[in-house]
Amino acid sequence: MHSVAHLIHAYGLLVVAGFIGIEALGVPLPGETALIVGAVIAGRTHELSIVGVIVVAALASVAGRIIGYAIGARFGYWLLLRYGAYVRITEPRIKLGEFLFLRHGGAIIIGAQFVPFLRPIAGILAGANRMPWHNFLIASAIGASLWALFFGIGAYWFGREFAHLAESWWFLRGPSGWIVFGAAAVIVLIVLALFVARHEAQLVAKAERALPGPLRVP
Repeated sequence: MHSVAHLIHAYGLLVVAGFIGIEALGVPLPGETALIVGAVIAGRTHELSIVGVIVVAALASVAGRIIGYAIGARFGYWLLLRYGAYVRITEPRIKLGEFLFLRHGGAIIIGAQFVPFLRPIAGILAGANRMPWHNFLIASAIGASLWALFFGIGAYWFGREFAHLAESWWFLRGPSGWIVFGAAAVIVLIVLALFVARHEAQLVAKAERALPGPLRVP
């Protein structure tokens, strides 16, 4: 957090935009930390405008996700079709992923914005699962705006206390953070796998009715 603060003091909103935008591409940079630190600086020293911090954070997140979506759509879907069978991702399961992002993609994208280990890959997943472009853009804009407002205003009004609380609970600095978020990701995957295993046939049938016909590489 101190290193990010030093960079923001030196380069301003460019650092906030860069960290958040690159994180949204799938690179594990501390985008949320940049938002929080930028908002604290805006509240304490007035070097930055809190409106500017929030707007830049939201726009950078959306821009990064759009690029991530394009990468997922161009390469992720192709990889799933060509090599998914080697890891048991069959065509019915690919179609199931498309179906889930078609029906619930908005909620997935908005919710992922607030989850550190999902936020960087949400755009790529949406593209790989061919989520409709306009739905993705609307959900990304809503999620990024709510996220930037929540953390931006919280850090602006409550200052370093909010920053330390957010860092402690959302990032868990150091190796312990990777362990906690890794464990959380494994738990989520296990729960999803168990749910899909129990209801796979029913869900695949729904996906086939919604998306009939063979899958093709675009």
